[in-house]
Amino acid sequence: MNARSQSIEDILPVTALQEGMIFHHVYDDSAPDSYVAQVAFDLDGALDEAGLHAAAGELLRRHPNLRSSFRQRRTGQWVRILRRRVRVPWHERDLSGVPATERERALDAEVSADRLRRFDLGDAPLIRFTLLRLGEERFRFVLTAHHAVVDGWSMAVLLRELVVLYRNGADPSVLPAARSHRDHLAWLRTRDRAAAERAWGETLAELPGPCLLAPGADPATVLPERLDFALDEETGAALVDAARARGITLNTVLQCAWALVLGGLTGRDDVVFGMTVSGRPAELDGADHMVGLFINTVPLRIRLHPDEALSDLLVRVQQEQARLLDHHHLGLTEIQRAAGVDELFDAGMVFENFPRHTDDPDSATLRVRDVQSRNATHYPLTLISGTGERIGGRLVYRPDLFTTERVQQIADTLVGVLRTMAHALELPVGGVDVSLPGERWRVLEEWNDTAVDVRWASLVGLFEEQVVRVSGAVAVEFEGGVVSYGELDARANRV
Repeated sequence: MNARSQSIEDILPVTALQEGMIFHHVYDDSAPDSYVAQVAFDLDGALDEAGLHAAAGELLRRHPNLRSSFRQRRTGQWVRILRRRVRVPWHERDLSGVPATERERALDAEVSADRLRRFDLGDAPLIRFTLLRLGEERFRFVLTAHHAVVDGWSMAVLLRELVVLYRNGADPSVLPAARSHRDHLAWLRTRDRAAAERAWGETLAELPGPCLLAPGADPATVLPERLDFALDEETGAALVDAARARGITLNTVLQCAWALVLGGLTGRDDVVFGMTVSGRPAELDGADHMVGLFINTVPLRIRLHPDEALSDLLVRVQQEQARLLDHHHLGLTEIQRAAGVDELFDAGMVFENFPRHTDDPDSATLRVRDVQSRNATHYPLTLISGTGERIGGRLVYRPDLFTTERVQQIADTLVGVLRTMAHALELPVGGVDVSLPGERWRVLEEWNDTAVDVRWASLVGLFEEQVVRVSGAVAVEFEGGVVSYGELDARANRV
């Protein structure tokens, strides 16, 4: 047994979601890796750099999943290998000497370059730490990880624990014990797979094809961009009050608003998009403190009935989703197989409700502020929202498929729908304006501009004039058959 094999702590099967991300990573190693999560935040005060390094090392020791790498067996099966010990991938850069006018640009370049640097899935750990000095007692700390070993909730856990460990000399006794990832795998084995397949099959029955914004789009070859939006405080408060009065969650409100917008974009009244769920079961004690990839993407189908009141739509959708809660563990590939389809959607939605770090400026000499995160998404368009001081979020999009102007129009439409929900939930679904800004004017005014002089003529007379002008031109084309104006005129005269 060599030293390499002795360093192995455990070998585990990969989940369906991990396998999908692994395939994407090895499919084209020359393209940017969209499955990378990153959190960056500022540190103000006297920083003990060695202490922060030790706290990062304790995170790797405390959470076995962070010591994972992935290997493919001769059979083609992928497995996850947990190492007993790994190095702490630590990088430091001093930007304090960069002129103040250029420092922000240099900082952004460093953070972006760190995110773009691909991970080798066979080399643990799939996480790295970067400390950037900006000046006297000013730092930016960056934590970047491959999404195969963390999700958004995990990044929030790591940030919170990193700060606690730093302030307590990397002593893990101040934190709750980290639960084994095998416990989650064991919980998955207790789920009723057949019942889940039946539930999803019934939910997606008679679906009129996939709901696509960019049909035929190639796999992503560029990193996604984002556009932020927010409701004004008064409208946001009114929306929360209107939902609370009917027992509706903010998540349901945003799901229905997003469905209305997607319905307008696709021309469908039977909308499906991908919904990211946490995958952390309440009955698994300690799941909130686990670090790993637990999220799942499941289809959310919303039928839009034009004569149904918005308030009734919200209630119905929340009830429909409640019946599927016990079946969120089934992977998307398995759900599609149960529904008998190969593809369901290319738009997504994420509602972030994981614990956010808040720092008391009086609690220590080192203060944490301006926390920013970027999570993985590979769909052409994804809505990311959540709880916060203001109702809003961001649209993450592929710039090779959507222009910034187009995404801004979509964001404006979404804000308009949310504003309608805040003040007029009694309005029928068909009465909600989901046209993009300027689209209604273009159709009703520009394309239907009748402010021109038109000579009097009968329809028959105008057609006969056309026959004389372009007798051989195509007038009708149907199921492979073509009829010219001259032939159509002759047939009409025979009739």
